[in-house]
Amino acid sequence: MFEAGRGIVLNEPSVIAMNERSGEVLAVGQEAWHMIGRTPAQIVAVRPLRKGAITDFDTTQRMIRLILQRVGVGRFGRTRVIICVPSVITAVERRAVTEAARRAGANEVRLLEQPMAAAIGAALPIHEPVGNMVVDIGGGTSETAMVSLGGIVSIKAIRIGSFEIDAALQSYARREHGVAIGEKTAEEIKISIGSAWPVDDEVGVEVRGRDLSTGLPRTFVMTAAQVRYAIGEVVQAMVDSVIDCLAQAPPELAQDLIVNGIHLVGGGGLLRGLDRRISSEARVPVRVVRSPLEAVVLGAGRVLENFNTLGGVFLGSQRGS
Repeated sequence: MFEAGRGIVLNEPSVIAMNERSGEVLAVGQEAWHMIGRTPAQIVAVRPLRKGAITDFDTTQRMIRLILQRVGVGRFGRTRVIICVPSVITAVERRAVTEAARRAGANEVRLLEQPMAAAIGAALPIHEPVGNMVVDIGGGTSETAMVSLGGIVSIKAIRIGSFEIDAALQSYARREHGVAIGEKTAEEIKISIGSAWPVDDEVGVEVRGRDLSTGLPRTFVMTAAQVRYAIGEVVQAMVDSVIDCLAQAPPELAQDLIVNGIHLVGGGGLLRGLDRRISSEARVPVRVVRSPLEAVVLGAGRVLENFNTLGGVFLGSQRGS
């Protein structure tokens, strides 16, 4: 979360832990994330936002309210809130996000597409007649956008992201090793040895889980090559979406990428070798931006602080939507 004049004031995962019997919120953010897969039956730690959509409106509303309260929203008069949303969001989902923020205490709510926010956060010259392509690999979506003259010229978004990589690793462990592993364990494997392209000094990791046949704990070794194979289909879908966006872009802008390259942002963009994989198939340079995890929120913050000059980038003011 970015607050005008202060910068990033909150940087935690969008997870909330609740007691299902009493409805009490037990934790939000990092503390709730550590509870995933470790709670008794009556306590659930969930991500109420999945694949860029609200899966539980009431829980999302409560989470947004708690997050805004942490940084003081609600104690002041009028509060302007900018929320970055996936470009695949539907009209119904737009209204749900806006209403959740308003009920949480925001007076004015504006929606900003994540690829546009990422381009602004990466300090790209979005208002110049030059092709700027951003690939944002988030938890639930992967979005590629060509930006020029302050608007999105072409865009391709799929509801596939880092969470699908984790799910693919869980599925592979069950199928090939007969072991059930948790969501957090899969994420740790992805971070430690996951890659989209062969890298130097590849190693294996010990993975602990539950044997599906005996129900007992078991340890096995997973190699970097096995991880790359396990997540291959998910990564290919991400790469294909970049190629599709390139195919939609006007030739005059597409040729700019030979010099400017493609800019990779988002947590999924940190997957080792993903930049080389995209570059190999798209045949243009690909660069991971500075602060890829924060690029979207930094872009929203820049819009917030320069509202009068950048106000035309909001969802609804582009592409006639």
